[in-house]
Amino acid sequence: MRVGMGYDVHKLVENRKLILGGVEIPYEKGLLGHSDADVIVHAIMDALLGAAALGDIGKHFPDTDPKYEGISSIRLLEEVGALLEKNNYTIENIDATIIAQRPKMAGYIPQMVKNVANALGLEESQVNIKATTEEGLGFTGSGAGISAQAICLLLPLMDISSFEVNEVGGGCAGCGGCHAR
Repeated sequence: MRVGMGYDVHKLVENRKLILGGVEIPYEKGLLGHSDADVIVHAIMDALLGAAALGDIGKHFPDTDPKYEGISSIRLLEEVGALLEKNNYTIENIDATIIAQRPKMAGYIPQMVKNVANALGLEESQVNIKATTEEGLGFTGSGAGISAQAICLLLPLMDISSFEVNEVGGGCAGCGGCHAR
């Protein structure tokens, strides 16, 4: 099993949409960034990529590449999911936290969970998203920005074609466990 941790932060500015977990949240400000600046999805992607030792979102989706300008982070999350599958990993679970003084997130979280789960082909029970404030402290507490943290657990898929079958016991050659008796 492999564990990954992700973190992201973006500044709140006027004349931008606020997108979190693929949900547009009505608010007077939005997050500044090259893509849609969805901090919670960015933190989740970095956690997943980190657990698989595949770098980070900057490596795969650089903010210097015009093809990612304004792109949906949920779309990028789908690409991360495909990359994990290509590298023989399955996602066991994701736990993520949005850190913002406002707006209030509770009413939007169920849709965020659904969006993340759908993008990765997971059950909603494998994704947890929550929100907290910082009681007015720091840049998130003052309303200057929003940050997010995420952690995940990946399981490597075993390539069963690489195992030899033990003809005598019917189990895996060399493992000495399972059915090899």
